[in-house]
Amino acid sequence: MHDILINWAPQETRVAIIENGAVQELHIERTLERGLVGNIYLGKVARVLPGMQSAFIDIGLERAAFLHVADLHTAHAPGARDSHPPTPIEKLVFEGQTLTVQVVKDPIGTKGARLTTQISIAGRMLVFLPQDNHIGISQKIGSVETREQLRQRMIALVGKPEAGSKEGPGGFILRTNAEEASDVELSEDIAYLRKTWAQIRQRAVSRPAGTLLHQDLSLAERVLRDLATEQTLAIRIDSRLQYEQLKAFGMAYTPASAAKLEHYRGERPIFDLFNVEEEIARALGRRVDLKSGGYLIIDQTEALTTIDVNTGGFVGARNFDETIFKTNLEAALAIARQLRLRNLGGIIIIDFIDMAREEHQQAVLAELRKQLSRDRTKTTVSGFTQLGLVEMTRKRTRESLAHVLCQPCPTCEGRGQVKTARSVCYDILREILREARQFDPKEFRVVASAAVVEMLLDEESQHLADLSAFVGKPISLSAEPTMNPEQYDIVLL
Repeated sequence: MHDILINWAPQETRVAIIENGAVQELHIERTLERGLVGNIYLGKVARVLPGMQSAFIDIGLERAAFLHVADLHTAHAPGARDSHPPTPIEKLVFEGQTLTVQVVKDPIGTKGARLTTQISIAGRMLVFLPQDNHIGISQKIGSVETREQLRQRMIALVGKPEAGSKEGPGGFILRTNAEEASDVELSEDIAYLRKTWAQIRQRAVSRPAGTLLHQDLSLAERVLRDLATEQTLAIRIDSRLQYEQLKAFGMAYTPASAAKLEHYRGERPIFDLFNVEEEIARALGRRVDLKSGGYLIIDQTEALTTIDVNTGGFVGARNFDETIFKTNLEAALAIARQLRLRNLGGIIIIDFIDMAREEHQQAVLAELRKQLSRDRTKTTVSGFTQLGLVEMTRKRTRESLAHVLCQPCPTCEGRGQVKTARSVCYDILREILREARQFDPKEFRVVASAAVVEMLLDEESQHLADLSAFVGKPISLSAEPTMNPEQYDIVLL
């Protein structure tokens, strides 16, 4: 069982999922940086790349978005997809063509958004596929019989296209929460989704290319639709205005979730109730302390994330093997939580403490898989490698918490370290010698950070005096407080 806290402000919405008094998931949405996944645009084909079987589409963003031939929706006769080779992209789209496209992956780093022309619109219990006519059922829904019954009910509810309509009735996929839905609820969802699609089509005809035709729900609305489950005890929000808007939205689309909605009126900020602010601060650090005295070191790089497990000060068990085993078991639970909390994705390498016994390895692996099974995001664990490392992947759906809240340090540019003051002093001495061979100034003036100037005046003063005598010019020093430890200028006077 868990609670959901929503901290709302005009510039930012933050959502924390609390279970057993600890933060399990954190979602942040900034008004100026809202994710694009689910958004539908009227795009214009900017370039077709036959060699990559893809095209760049201008959808009005800073970077052109990417459309692969596999994501192009084409009408196929039954069996045609298997019996014919795929049509090359250059025969399906051309430069300057306008397409209705949907974002399936947010821009990450230097990559633009990824698009599809297979439009899907999510409702409370259904996903509408306006270009298809089949009925799909979520694999998570019970037995084969239950799925078939739901399929027959949906076929009856979807019905035939209206008189005069040139399109089919559209396809639908039943989401997991549709299993217990009544015909009335399903019918309401069908009507809402069809109305939404009609509005999108109307805008597509009347608006210019690069226009946003449909935006996915806000984070607060997605809490009611996607995050709230039967296991949710309460959803607390600290804004009266947003509470009323969410209540109205929830009563229309998610009455079960709306019933759990509460307006938080407390004096303390809502995130202070469960020390969420402290948890966010800890989630940005490299080190995660375990209750036993062990700790994790988490390093995020461009290609992968590495997690190192250490025993630290834990010496509680009677023998060393048991100490290692218990630390690794505790680490497995903490790692699964940290992956959710930090939203780490891609390749993840875990270096558990080496275990001599095979049964201990399998028990730790089983515990890791068990904890990861609670994750909403798809994960795969490959097991231990020959080097004793655990390889796993977690699907990348959005930027990690660190990328949302932080930027590379302007001083070290993300390296995590800077040159020592002595190293910078020697760089300066070499640079003065280099300049003296090319130019003939009256004086060299060194402008550097206070720490570097102080070292040149103190410990390195003899080397500075020797260099001044060697080049035959005076060398003066000037401290500049705004310079970072590695910055310096040599001014020729």
